[in-house]
Amino acid sequence: VHVVESGGGLVQPGGSLRLSCVASGRTAGVVAMGWYRQGTMKQRELVAQLTRGNSASYADSVEGRFTISRDNDKNTVYLQMNSLTPEDTGVYYCYAHELTDFEGNGVDFWGKGTLVTVSS
Repeated sequence: VHVVESGGGLVQPGGSLRLSCVASGRTAGVVAMGWYRQGTMKQRELVAQLTRGNSASYADSVEGRFTISRDNDKNTVYLQMNSLTPEDTGVYYCYAHELTDFEGNGVDFWGKGTLVTVSS
């Protein structure tokens, strides 16, 4: 599975951005996709995840401001980010979780990341 993110950039506080993540290749076994982020001097944290069953989950810090969605026809997951603050600055990584057996084991495939900078 090949994962490519796009949509990062510079935005002012209070602004919005939409990130996109396209998964290609052997995607039939992908059961979830989502986003992590890593800010400077911060640990990587899970931002949002969307399962194949359409169950979404969010970090407390983004709940109510970020929305994860997908277009199944395009194998694409989106992260709509509103009311951005400087604390949202970081590299955003998309991942796709592929189930590899019936016992629940799987593997994650990662994109190279897209930089989001929130600054005035």
